[in-house]
Amino acid sequence: MGCGAVEWACPVNGCRRHRESGAERERRARTEAGGGMVGWEKGLRIRFEPGRCWLEEEDVDTPNRRALITGATGLLGRSVYKEFKGNNWNAVGCGYSRARPMFEQINLLDTTAVHNIIQDFQPHVIIHCAAERRPDVVDSQPDAASQLNVAASGNIAKEAAQIGAFLIYISTDYVFDGTNPPYKENDAPNPLNLYGKTKLEGEKAVLANNEGAAVLRIPILYGEVERLEESAVTVMFDKVQFNNKSANMDHWQQRFPTYVKDVASVCRQLAEKKMLDPSIRGTFHWSGNERMTKFEMACAMADAFNLPSSHLRPITDSPVVGALRPKNAQLDCSRLQMLGIGQHTPFRVGIKESLWPFLTDKKWRQTVFH
Repeated sequence: MGCGAVEWACPVNGCRRHRESGAERERRARTEAGGGMVGWEKGLRIRFEPGRCWLEEEDVDTPNRRALITGATGLLGRSVYKEFKGNNWNAVGCGYSRARPMFEQINLLDTTAVHNIIQDFQPHVIIHCAAERRPDVVDSQPDAASQLNVAASGNIAKEAAQIGAFLIYISTDYVFDGTNPPYKENDAPNPLNLYGKTKLEGEKAVLANNEGAAVLRIPILYGEVERLEESAVTVMFDKVQFNNKSANMDHWQQRFPTYVKDVASVCRQLAEKKMLDPSIRGTFHWSGNERMTKFEMACAMADAFNLPSSHLRPITDSPVVGALRPKNAQLDCSRLQMLGIGQHTPFRVGIKESLWPFLTDKKWRQTVFH
């Protein structure tokens, strides 16, 4: 098989092939090379010949800056992982139900599992994206939401502090009641719903267990979704496209839709700034800079793809069902901007990048970007 080759079982036609996740495969190679997860120097390549395949060790130029991303299977986490991976960081993502084969499968409520991955990998930075972020789900499953949003966050903060890792805890604009925007980081929170309350308690747990950590509050997100329902912004696209019947759209709540690629860039910039300036800590805000109701977002989607919007109907009354939402929780982002940190993608640009795979009109798929 040649120097360094490692065979692995496969049931297809008597061939030999691996069935591990990518993360497990890398970890096994590093362990067999005589080391743990830190300072990884060996990787594995799959080699193929007619009738068989095998794994072969090879030297890998691994970046020495290490980032661990929780919730890496989610909308924001995927983007954060790609941002760090693409900018000379050794990034490891973890998830749970959707983790395999790309990411580590970690139950964040399992304190031993959390301890082990942080001790093994020794990250310089942890970006904690994992959360129960749906207000109505938090209302229906308050105990489970509190365990993830508060208890798990406090434990991750404690583990990060033990190894001197910089933790960025992702929080929300829903910690504010929306009556007196824009909000600075030191303005008094007053969450209207249980989701906002659990995220605020998570902030407190993080900062109590890790005084060097950062809290990054962000608003409603959109980006390259795996399914339209993954974002409260993109979920409207079917109503925009299927214009054969009228669709009611909220025109009361003022939102600031924010592209996940921008948030990911801000996380990386903040992490890199921290490595140069250890005094960076505490609470930060980042947000898109275009104020829009969901009705206005839907109209912008229609405009981006030259679709009709006359079937969209603005509803200006306050919603009467579901968890309470703040009318306008605009975040003041000047603290990050003063550090030279930030990135803003225009909504029409970001939404077009995000939604074109979901166009039902095939001719628009072919022409809209060409």
